[in-house]
Amino acid sequence: MVSRHDRDQSVYSKRLRILRGVLFASFSIIWIRLFVLQVVSAQFYQDIANGKYSLYEELVPERGKITVYDFDDDIAYDVATNEPRAVVTADPRNIVDATDAGKRIARALGWDGVDAYDRYALIASLESQGKHDEAESLRVLNTCAAPTPVADSVVLTVPDVMTEGIVDSIVGVPVPVESDACVAEDAAVKKIGDLIVRLGKHDDPYEPVAQGVDAESLDRLLVEKIAGISYILKDSRSYPEKGFGGQVLGFLGKDAENNPIGQYGIEAYFNDFLAGKAGEISSQADVNGSWIGVGNRAYTPAIDGGSLVLSLDRTVQYTACKMLRDGVAEYNADSGVLVIIEPSTGRVLAMCGTPDFDPDEYSNIDEISTYNNQAIFTPFEPGSIFKPFTIAAGVDTGVIMPNTFFEDVGFVQLDDRTIRNALDKSYGRITITQGLEESVNTAMVYAMKQTGKDTFAQYIKNFGFGTLTGIPLNTEVPGTVASLDQSGLVYAGTASFGQGITVTPLQIAMGYAALANGGALMVPQVVDEMRYADGTIDTMSAKKVRQVIDAKTSVTVAGMLVSVVENGHGKRAKVPGYWIAGKTGTAQIAQDGGYSETAFNASFSGFGPVEDPKFAMIVKLENPKTSSALGVAWAESTAAPIFGDIAKFLMRYYRIAPTR
Repeated sequence: MVSRHDRDQSVYSKRLRILRGVLFASFSIIWIRLFVLQVVSAQFYQDIANGKYSLYEELVPERGKITVYDFDDDIAYDVATNEPRAVVTADPRNIVDATDAGKRIARALGWDGVDAYDRYALIASLESQGKHDEAESLRVLNTCAAPTPVADSVVLTVPDVMTEGIVDSIVGVPVPVESDACVAEDAAVKKIGDLIVRLGKHDDPYEPVAQGVDAESLDRLLVEKIAGISYILKDSRSYPEKGFGGQVLGFLGKDAENNPIGQYGIEAYFNDFLAGKAGEISSQADVNGSWIGVGNRAYTPAIDGGSLVLSLDRTVQYTACKMLRDGVAEYNADSGVLVIIEPSTGRVLAMCGTPDFDPDEYSNIDEISTYNNQAIFTPFEPGSIFKPFTIAAGVDTGVIMPNTFFEDVGFVQLDDRTIRNALDKSYGRITITQGLEESVNTAMVYAMKQTGKDTFAQYIKNFGFGTLTGIPLNTEVPGTVASLDQSGLVYAGTASFGQGITVTPLQIAMGYAALANGGALMVPQVVDEMRYADGTIDTMSAKKVRQVIDAKTSVTVAGMLVSVVENGHGKRAKVPGYWIAGKTGTAQIAQDGGYSETAFNASFSGFGPVEDPKFAMIVKLENPKTSSALGVAWAESTAAPIFGDIAKFLMRYYRIAPTR
């Protein structure tokens, strides 16, 4: 029999064991939790603590400028710089008259097409009222009066004519747009109409109006005091010299993480130098986010980006490139490219292509290929402008001279191929100089054979063809002369007159610069100075690649090229009072494994004045059009006159005294 004392003791022991178990379980839970907090999740909570009790800020450096000068002038012109630009927005809920506001905004921001918008709207109003004769009369009086949608369901305010709500869908008699000006006007009208539509959304609290608005335009807009319009200022990359050459400069875009980065051209190649190096500042902070005076602090200053002084001459770039654009328009070419080199140094004085783009509005292009610098990115078969290099190789090796005679029968057999002259002409007994003047293909094949295939190939490579020139610009390609490594003689034969190989316009310009520079091939230089933020300046010096031909050879070839301009197909490249050396080139464009019968590249390359060359230049037009019976826009009537006009301007600009 268990006593009462023993029974009570047993109950007490059981309760004690239960209590101990509960306490052990509780302590175990607490210990596990502490282990998780202090070991497993330690980094997580440390990061939280750092975010709450420390301050960190990245110090952003200022991007360097890109600057150019004029010849013999100390005034610097920024072609890429930094300035605050406005982002303009609208709150349509506060806009009473969307049409009036839209037109006032467009005028203040310098948009084209406001007057055209009113004309289009007036014609549309007359049509909607059934006044078709009046509408047609106005349409006839206006060059670009095709009825274009102006705006949908918007109050159009033209005094005494327009009434509310008349335009739901504007439809009229279609009039074909006949010019680029009409296309531009049509786009400008649509841009204004789109803005008016968006300003008319009276239940919409936000609509973007314009980005990158400069200070002058913003001031004009603020004077208008349009209700519902606001703006914020942001530091932006600015390109104030409009039309200077987007393909050379490139632009400041965004990378995958939305950070600013230079893309294409100078901005891309020198991005690290221009961008500088970011700094940082970090410190311990209290719970309110304020610095703790006695806390740890770290400071690394930002290093601003350096600035660049380009070799491009501001006036030469503007003037010569405008002449190129005018020539492309006059001859209805698909595109054009121009390069001007200072032969003695390799400095690039001008470089541009058309079509081009505005770096301030780099997203407003139809084809991404527009970003590519045609002078270095777009190789082509050069045709006859390549012939002087064939002649130079032969003269330098001593196997031909300017008065060496050659019997031309109009064709030559190489391997299993027959090479013929342009238009199947034959010239009989002629000199090599006459062969160059008349651009005789078979004469070039003769010069190549006299030189020897392998020796000829080496000269061509020594002139820099098939390799990068080394110009400090992104997207340069080397072209190809790989056919010269083939065993067949026909490959060297076609290359002798510029077919079956590809080159870039810059390579041709540098090759002619070498002919003008005593046979010395230089590295093309597009930057004169690199100016660091600490005041240090690196001045770029001329760099010689190699001596390609003897100086006497260069003089001889230069004289032969003068004869081409004086007596051959280059007459329209003449500059009165000066001796100009140069060569035309009209080359079929390769297409679908063959050559087009209707599309040609027309080019002219040369230098002058020949006694002391100040420039070497190439002008190239892609597929210029002509109304001639032969259907060919020959280089002598397209590229050559553009070259001549630019050369005439250069003589005046550089104040070069006449030499004849």
